Amino acid sequence: MPAATADEIRDVNARYHDLAAGDYDSKWSIKFDSEGRELVVDKLSRALGRPPGTFERALEVGAGTGYFLLNLLGAGVVREGVATDISQGMLDGLSASADRLDLPVECVRSDAAELPFPPSSFNLVVGHAVLHHLPDLEAAFSEFRRVLRPGGVLVFCGEPSRYGDRLAGVPKRAAVAAAPAWRRLMGASKRRAAHAANGDGASNLEHELEWLVDVHSFTPRQLAGLARCAGLEQVTVRGEELAAGWFGWVSRTLEGSAEPDQVPKAWRWYAYGGYHALRAVDRVLLERYLPAGIFYNLLLSARAPAG
Repeated sequence: MPAATADEIRDVNARYHDLAAGDYDSKWSIKFDSEGRELVVDKLSRALGRPPGTFERALEVGAGTGYFLLNLLGAGVVREGVATDISQGMLDGLSASADRLDLPVECVRSDAAELPFPPSSFNLVVGHAVLHHLPDLEAAFSEFRRVLRPGGVLVFCGEPSRYGDRLAGVPKRAAVAAAPAWRRLMGASKRRAAHAANGDGASNLEHELEWLVDVHSFTPRQLAGLARCAGLEQVTVRGEELAAGWFGWVSRTLEGSAEPDQVPKAWRWYAYGGYHALRAVDRVLLERYLPAGIFYNLLLSARAPAG
């Protein structure tokens, strides 16, 4: 089949994320509380290799429902925030959460390769799990560099590594094979098809589009090269989550195979505690000594020239 054009990729991403917006936070366990703030600030600190300090004005690219930006605002790391996304549905969800949390955020629907802001508008450009959706990465990084103030910081977290993504297929396949036995042990029924549950086919379409929206995975060198070619400096790429990533994919795949209200609370506590325990193992041991490319997620940080 011929490769999709940039416009086709943008269209599919907008359609998929509009459909996914309604239950996106619950699907990915996104929280806007002390736990959510701690996780996001920790990710930012790990990407930077230091505590983040405070940023006067920040832009989140591909903000989705606001996981990064709203938690950074709530934690006081960002004083003023602007959110962009190609999906109006996602921005509507973000705006509703911002109102509920009483956090001032400007939402702007735009493509990452054509940001509607003057040069040197932001001290921080940040994103989470967004670069792998973008059809024109070179143009997008050029825009990130343009809107950063001199000395401004760029951080992207949660980007899939090429080798880490392949390795993640192992626990996913194992969990699919084990799911029937796991459901019997948990006393849970097999999850009904999404389109049968809602009757209108929307969730079924969402599932079909989900396989089309991820257009890149990266090696650390490729990700660093994009930042350097855009004129950014002090470029660093780190790996995040190996043991925790494998455990998380297994537990999420198993849970996703069952009716949600039939998954025992004891299992959810086990999955939650196990994931966080293994995150500590990753951070203290594995992330220090293993190459970034084998981890499931890559963290990119860079800085605009000071003058």
